[in-house]
Amino acid sequence: MNQIEIPEKDLREMGSMIQSQVILEVSSQVQSLLDSMETTTLEIAVTGESGAGKSTFVNALLGLNDSDPRAAPTGVTETTTLPTPYRHPFLPRVRLWDLPGTGTQSFQADTYLQQVGLERYDFFIIVASERFRENHARLARAVGAVGKRFYFVRTKVDQDVQASQRRRVTGFQEAQVLREIEADCIRQLKREGFESPKVFLISSFQLHRFDFQRFQDTLAEELEGHKRHTLLLSFPAITAAAVQRKKASLRQHIWKKALMACFVSTLPGLPLHLNIPMLLNTLQSYRKSFGLDDESVQMLAITASKPYHELKNQRRSALGKDLSENAVHSILSQAALYGQMASRLVKDKVPFLDHLVAGGISFVAAYYLLNTALDSFAQDAQRVLERAYSVEEEPKGSLCYPPEPGFIFD
Repeated sequence: MNQIEIPEKDLREMGSMIQSQVILEVSSQVQSLLDSMETTTLEIAVTGESGAGKSTFVNALLGLNDSDPRAAPTGVTETTTLPTPYRHPFLPRVRLWDLPGTGTQSFQADTYLQQVGLERYDFFIIVASERFRENHARLARAVGAVGKRFYFVRTKVDQDVQASQRRRVTGFQEAQVLREIEADCIRQLKREGFESPKVFLISSFQLHRFDFQRFQDTLAEELEGHKRHTLLLSFPAITAAAVQRKKASLRQHIWKKALMACFVSTLPGLPLHLNIPMLLNTLQSYRKSFGLDDESVQMLAITASKPYHELKNQRRSALGKDLSENAVHSILSQAALYGQMASRLVKDKVPFLDHLVAGGISFVAAYYLLNTALDSFAQDAQRVLERAYSVEEEPKGSLCYPPEPGFIFD
C-alpha cells in the first residue's frame, strides 16, 4: 500500500455532517448513526412441514452445530410446537424463529399466521424437503396478502443428489439432477397459482454448494438499509462471493468508526487510551463476522471434516494471528508512513477534523487500521474456505506491512 485512499463519498458524508465546531454535537450525530445500525433487528421466520429439516436449516443459518446447546433441537419427528426464537451467536438482535409445522389436516393459513404472530417477522422462509404442497402455497399466499415477503427453500438436496448418483450408475450429471429438482418444484408451485416462483435448492450440511449464495444475494437485494447490512453480517460467509459482499458492507461504515475513534480522546472526561479498546472491539466484531474467531473455525472444522489446526493456520495476517492491543498499536503506527497525503485531503475536505486530533489518535490512522484489517480478514477467510472446502480460488498475494515508524500519539 503506497498511500491511504479515502473515497470521495466518505469525505462528502463527513463534510455534510460536520458543520459545527462543537465536538459533542458531532460525536453525538456519528454515534447515533452507529447505534441505528448496530441496534437494527432482524426477525426471520422458518416454517414448513414436519420432517422438512426446519430446525437443522435454522442452525445452519446461525452457524451452529445441531449438538450446540444454543441450537434448535432436531429430530425425525416434529420437535417444534410453539414459535421458538434462536438468537444469533454474536448478533443478539438477529433472531431466527423456528415455527410449528404446517403439514396437518386442520392447517388454516390465516389462523396459523395469527397464532405465530405474523407482524413480528421481516420475512418468511417456507421449507420443503420433497414436494411443495397445497399447505405451502396457502401459507405463501396468506403471507403475501399482508405485504410480507416469502421464499421457497427446497432442503436436503445433497441427499437427492446422492440417491440419484446411486441409481444412475452411468451418465450421472449433478447439474442435470438439480435442474430436474428445481423444475419439479416450480411446476408444483405453478399448479398452485404462482406464476414465477423462485425456489432455492439448499443443503443445510453443505451451504457452500447449490443455491445458498443465490439465496443470500436475493434476500440482501430485497432488504433495505441497515437490515441488508445486518443480514449480510449474520449469514455465514461460506463462499468467496459471500466474503466479498460482507467486506463491502462493512467498508461502508468504516469512516464512522474511524471518526468516533478520533473523537473519543477529545471528549471531556474520556482518557486517550479508551480509543484503543474501542477499535479493538470493532476488529473483534469483524473477525467474528468473517468466521475467523476460534469458535467459528472449530465449528467449520467439524462441518468440513478437517483438522482444526489446518484451518486455524490459514489465518496468516498479522491481526488474524494476533488480535491484541499491541497488534493494534503496531498497525496504527504504520499509518504514519502513508498518511500524509490522505491527511491533507481530509483537512481540505473536512477542515474541522484538523482541530480534533491533538492529543489523540488521528482519523487517518484509524481509517488505515480498519481498512487494513478488513482486507486482511477477508483474505484470511478465503484461505480458510479454500482449505475447508477446496472449492474457492485462493486469493493472490497478501498485504505487505511497512516497517514500524513509531506511534501516532502525542
